[in-house]
Amino acid sequence: MAWPPPGSSSSGSRGGGAGAAAEGGSRAASPPSPLWALPEELLLLICSYLDAQALGRLAQVCRRLRFLSSRDVLWRRIARGCLNSGFTQLGTDLAAGIPVKERVKVSQNWRHGRCRRETVLKWKCNLMPWMELDDEYLYLSQAENIQAYHLCAEGTGLQCHPQAIFSGHQEDVCRFVLVNSHIVSGGGDGSIVLHKIHGSYSVKFSAHEQEVNCVDFQGGLIVSGSRDRTAKVWSLSAGRVGQCLHTVQTEDRVWSIAISPLLRNDIWKTSVTPSLLWSDELEGVFALNDFSPNMFHCSGQLLTCLGTDFHRGAGVLDVFYETPSLLLSCGYDTYIRYWDIRTSTRKCVQEWEEPHDSALYCIRSDKNHMIASGSSYYGVVRLWDKRQTRCLQSFHLSSPTSSPVYCLRFSTTHLYAALASALHVLDFTAS
Repeated sequence: MAWPPPGSSSSGSRGGGAGAAAEGGSRAASPPSPLWALPEELLLLICSYLDAQALGRLAQVCRRLRFLSSRDVLWRRIARGCLNSGFTQLGTDLAAGIPVKERVKVSQNWRHGRCRRETVLKWKCNLMPWMELDDEYLYLSQAENIQAYHLCAEGTGLQCHPQAIFSGHQEDVCRFVLVNSHIVSGGGDGSIVLHKIHGSYSVKFSAHEQEVNCVDFQGGLIVSGSRDRTAKVWSLSAGRVGQCLHTVQTEDRVWSIAISPLLRNDIWKTSVTPSLLWSDELEGVFALNDFSPNMFHCSGQLLTCLGTDFHRGAGVLDVFYETPSLLLSCGYDTYIRYWDIRTSTRKCVQEWEEPHDSALYCIRSDKNHMIASGSSYYGVVRLWDKRQTRCLQSFHLSSPTSSPVYCLRFSTTHLYAALASALHVLDFTAS
């Protein structure tokens, strides 16, 4: 990478040629610093020992050092220790198009709760909305439809009208997932609907006797859970679309379900009808109301039960996989639990209690240090740092009218929270 020209130092810096000539008249310009005789790799190695504050001060010396100190390679180590900087625990960069230094700056706003709040959508009837987020669109369930709103390039706004509407249910959509340009939704009418986002292909089939509370989708398989006390595995292979492969009878309603990301990448095949390849590595977590989370194989065989000594009524309302072996759960008993199934399935490795004794409806993490949770009262969104025992920040979005946070999603810059009658956004790029 080319360096800025030697005479590009700022006018206020020492050794600046133009400034020295102005002050000293005919005085000769200072010779270039021996620092610039070092190869770039060595300069970066030296700077890699600096923390964020020191790199910021270094950037104020001259243009050359500002250029050097802004390199992503210097900020990546710092970013991995920050909240929601786009890096996972394993170092995977989930936001590669954004300069790492800028992400570290925004991360400080997440830590200190500095944000601008805005209500971007409102509706008249109270609903139980669900949403998913990608780089360009926010998908929001409203009654029996799922609407896609384009995210504005600048600011926090959404376009006033949805760019696409996905329908098919006769009653409200309970939950849906967005996977590989497909939307799979479960509705109060007991049906499952699959839509291809960029096309007209859709499939609908009857799945349960009562409402489908939760769904997930990977590798040509759909798993669903219902109020009818069953969890089912469905095929999407050619000629077998909507065929029930396995039914798991449970002791109570199934509120949340998730397929392990252990499923191999090569199992998914993109086609008009998704192809199915079986894998012994596909597992699902069926989270049951009034009982602890259970883990089943795709064949319906019970693998293990997470945790012991849960009180009746301590149901799990949401689960989130970070890795194939690390997952988070939350629910009625007001606790967030962090599970590592490599070490133990009987006891979680860490837990955090909601400070106001509210049920936790939804949970998400940045797959590194930060957790965001949505509470059952007054639209309370909380941010947690896994390295701390207490809540880091809290935001009351529905005061004085109480509403649960039914769903939340976030990027490195914004957090979206869906309440009973409005969609709220927190913009953390605002200082």
